[in-house]
Amino acid sequence: MTTAPNRRAGGQVRPDALLPVDRARPPVAKAGVLLAVGIMVLALNLRTSIVAVSPMLDTIRHDTGMSTAAAGLLTTLPLLCFGLLAPLVPRLGRRFGTEPVLLATMVTICAGTALRLVPSAPALLGGTVVIGAGIAVANVLLPGLIKREFGSRVGLMTGLYSMSLSLGAALAAGITVPLGRLAHTDWRTTLAMWGLLAVVGLIVWAPQVRRRTRRAATGVGAAVRPVRGLWRHPVAWLVTAFMGLQSLGFYALTAYLPTVLTDAGMSQDSAGWMLSLANLLGIVGAFCAPVLAARGVRPAVLATVTTVFTACGLTGLTLAPVSGVYAWIVVLGLGQGATFSLAMLFIVLRAPDGRHAAQLSGMAQCCGYLLAAAGPLALGAVHQMSGGWTVPLVALLALLVPQTVAGLGAARNRHAAPEQPAL
Repeated sequence: MTTAPNRRAGGQVRPDALLPVDRARPPVAKAGVLLAVGIMVLALNLRTSIVAVSPMLDTIRHDTGMSTAAAGLLTTLPLLCFGLLAPLVPRLGRRFGTEPVLLATMVTICAGTALRLVPSAPALLGGTVVIGAGIAVANVLLPGLIKREFGSRVGLMTGLYSMSLSLGAALAAGITVPLGRLAHTDWRTTLAMWGLLAVVGLIVWAPQVRRRTRRAATGVGAAVRPVRGLWRHPVAWLVTAFMGLQSLGFYALTAYLPTVLTDAGMSQDSAGWMLSLANLLGIVGAFCAPVLAARGVRPAVLATVTTVFTACGLTGLTLAPVSGVYAWIVVLGLGQGATFSLAMLFIVLRAPDGRHAAQLSGMAQCCGYLLAAAGPLALGAVHQMSGGWTVPLVALLALLVPQTVAGLGAARNRHAAPEQPAL
C-alpha cells in the first residue's frame, strides 16, 4: 500500500491528503475513460426508476385504487431494500466479482421495470422491490470499485458518480410526466421507459466484465477476504452516522417539499418545479464537494459549509416559505447535494483499500437507508400531530447538529481499518 501526497504551493504536503492508494495502477487512458463512463451510466440508473414514481403518484393511486399508505410503499420499499440488503452485498462481490455483479444489477432493474408493466398492484409493488434490490447492490459496490480503480483520483470520480446519481433523480422528477404526455402513453408504459436507460447500462458495462475476466486469467484481482471487526470501529460509525442523518433529512424533505409549499399558498405546478430545481442544483453540489476536497479544501470545512447551506434553506422554508422560495431552494439544493457526495467521499477516504471500502459502504448504507426509510413516515407523523410544518422543519434543523458532529469526526484523517494499527 502506498500513499499519494498532494502538495500545496511551496511543496508543503497537506496532512489530510496522505491517503492510501491501492497498489494496482490507475486505469490507463482509454480503459480508464471507458470505466469512468460505465460508472456514470450505472449511477444514472440508481434513482430514476424510484423517483419517477413521485410525480405520477396521484395518477397511480387513482388508477389502481391503492390507499395513500400503500402508494407510499412505492418509495419506501426501495429504501428498505437499500438498507436490508447492503450488508450482504460485499459477499456477492467477493464470490462472483464486482464487475459481473454490477452487470447483473442492470439486468435486475430491467426485470423489475418489466414486472411493473403487469396490470396489478402486487406486480407493481413486486417490481419495485426487484428494482430496489438491484439498486441496493450497485449502491454498495460502486464506491469500492472507485477506491480500487481510481485510488489517486477518488475526489474527481466520487464527484462524477454523485453528480450522475443526482442527475438521474433530477431527470426522473422533471421529465417523467412530460415524457408520458409527449409519447401519449399511460403511467405504466411511462415508468417502463426508464428501463431503456438500464439497457444502455448493460451495453456500456459489458466490456468491463470481459476486462475483469482477462485480469482474473492473469492472476490480477483475486478473491479477497472479508473485513473483520468493522461494525465495532468508531470511525466506521462516524461515517455511518453522517450517511444516515443526511439520508434521513434528504428523503424526508423530498417527500414533503411540494406539500410544504402548496400548504403555504404556492400552486401545485410551481411546487413541483421547486423540487426539480432543488434536484438540479444538487447535481452541482454533488460534483463540487469531492472535487474541492481533492483540490485541498479540508473535508471538515466542507462538512460545516454544507450544513450551513442546508440550515439556511430549512430556516427560510420555516419562516417565509413562498416569498423567498428561490433563495431557499438554491442553498438547500446545493447543500443537500454536496452533503450526499461528501458522505460517499467519506466512505472512500476512510477505507485504506477497495476491500474495506466495499465493507464500509455496506455498513453505512445499511444503517443510513433504514434510517432514511423512517424519515418520511416520522416527518408525516410530526406534521399530523402538530397541525403544521413548522415543528417538522425545526426537527430537521435539530438533526443537523448531530450530523455536523459526525461529519467533523468522519473528516479526520484516519481509517476505519480494524485490522490495522490506529493512525
